[in-house]
Amino acid sequence: MGKRRRTTSDSRIPELPPEVTTELGWQPFVPLALEGGQRSFVSGKPQSGLLRVQYFRRRGDATVVGRAWFGPGAAGPPGHAHGGSIAAVLDEAMGVAAWSSGYASVAAHLEVDFSRMIPLGTDALLEAWVEKASGRKVTTRGRLLDDDGKPFAEAVGLFVVLDPERFGDVLEEVAEAMGVDPADLLSNVGPAHE
Repeated sequence: MGKRRRTTSDSRIPELPPEVTTELGWQPFVPLALEGGQRSFVSGKPQSGLLRVQYFRRRGDATVVGRAWFGPGAAGPPGHAHGGSIAAVLDEAMGVAAWSSGYASVAAHLEVDFSRMIPLGTDALLEAWVEKASGRKVTTRGRLLDDDGKPFAEAVGLFVVLDPERFGDVLEEVAEAMGVDPADLLSNVGPAHE
């Protein structure tokens, strides 16, 4: 008789995310939607059973905060979220922090430190912010925390502001979606932010 196969299916893991609980001082915030109004594969289909990421701005600073739920579709090791899903959530959150701070940028380098595995069904606290900017380089940080403030994972990202000569079409689409002039997307680049 062969070995019994373990499955990652667990009836205790909810198929859909719980209602988002906010904290005092969180302001609702919807990141920019591109590609015909679609949101990203990370936060674009919250009812999919994969991931649900909902963003807010913390009143008084530029930190992006929110809740990231890891559903059964994000499975990696039995009963836990796949490291790639964790990295994708942190990548998106740091990008949202950069863009919402006025840096039209893309990721150039990401480092993720995994402190603990995230059990499926976890609704983690998410924080992301711009640490510093110099010319076209924007350094971001992000983390996923449990309800006691202990980290599941922390990340640092280097984002590079889009070059209008190479990415003019993208910048124009983003500016149109945001209802701003393309030059306004590049207003945070330069000596004032070095």
